[in-house]
Amino acid sequence: MAFRRRNKSYPFFSQEFLIQNHADIVFSLVIFILIGLMFETTAKTAILFIQPQYNISLMSADGEVTLYHYGWKDCATVLFYLCITIILHAVVQEYVLDKVNRRLHLSKSKNTKFNESGQLCVFYLVSSVWSLYVITTEGHLLHPSSLWENYPHVHLRFQVKFFYLTQLAYWIHALPELYFQKVRKEEIPRQLQYISLYLLHILAAYLLNLTRVGLVLLFLQYLSEMGFHLSRLFYFIDENHHKMFEMWSVGFVLTRMITLTLMFLAVGFGLARSENQTLDLETGNFNTLSIRLLVLSVVCFTQSWLLWKFFRFQLSRTRELRLEQAARKRAAAKQQMQRTVKRDTAVGHHENGLLKAENGTSPRLKKIKTP
Repeated sequence: MAFRRRNKSYPFFSQEFLIQNHADIVFSLVIFILIGLMFETTAKTAILFIQPQYNISLMSADGEVTLYHYGWKDCATVLFYLCITIILHAVVQEYVLDKVNRRLHLSKSKNTKFNESGQLCVFYLVSSVWSLYVITTEGHLLHPSSLWENYPHVHLRFQVKFFYLTQLAYWIHALPELYFQKVRKEEIPRQLQYISLYLLHILAAYLLNLTRVGLVLLFLQYLSEMGFHLSRLFYFIDENHHKMFEMWSVGFVLTRMITLTLMFLAVGFGLARSENQTLDLETGNFNTLSIRLLVLSVVCFTQSWLLWKFFRFQLSRTRELRLEQAARKRAAAKQQMQRTVKRDTAVGHHENGLLKAENGTSPRLKKIKTP
């Protein structure tokens, strides 16, 4: 199974060989783990990578329910789905984005941004639909108070835990992809910023048992970011598309406001009214004043930083547009002035097909007599 066209062969285990064949190597590793399910001696180890661990069975009104909690074995599951994500990344790049790039004939810088937006747009679309489905089926959409009631939310349903594991796998996989995709050095700091922020917030929601609030916040964030990358994709296809950016700008600000409001409502007021406010690692209770203030400060700082970057970009863009308009007006005025000067400095004018002088004199040059 080959994901890239081979125009040149490289020595085994060289840098170019690993970059060109990284998806095939990872695919072989996944097949090796799946083959382990066929044998009894290796099946338990293989399941450790494929299936989420730490499941318990509890009795409820609907019967026996299987729930999950987190532990160190989740690292193996994240590693396996990290490999799956690398394979899917290569499939989208090879069979979708590369074919579109050949038709658009973009420059190298635009090609890099197009690939980034294409990959993120697919991920945001899948994750936003998936998170909305989980929020709806878990009942958080119709009962917002369930986001903070009965905290700590230690026991998770399969779909909730699997969602968080795949989210961690995707954003961890984005780190080696910076090397595999040969991202330019100027782009690496910017991409490392948002990758680190996503990992920090998802890990905090998962480990502090704030998974319900995290689901809603991720849905809002992914929906906003999907709008931005869709707008950028349409802009690369046709540079006259600017209205989608204006719509995204409004949605971006609204998303920041809703995120801050929801965090203060759930963490600042909801968890603050809880009776149990003691730190207990065994029961997974992190509802203390210091931790609540830390969580709120991190979220507020992140949202404020995003808003600051957004407004700074909008102001710089407005300033550039004003300078461009002023330069165009000056150029147009200069051209108009040049035309007026040429018209006024004409020697004479034509009248009835004959050239007449302006002051009544003959336009012909007088001959100078030789002495």
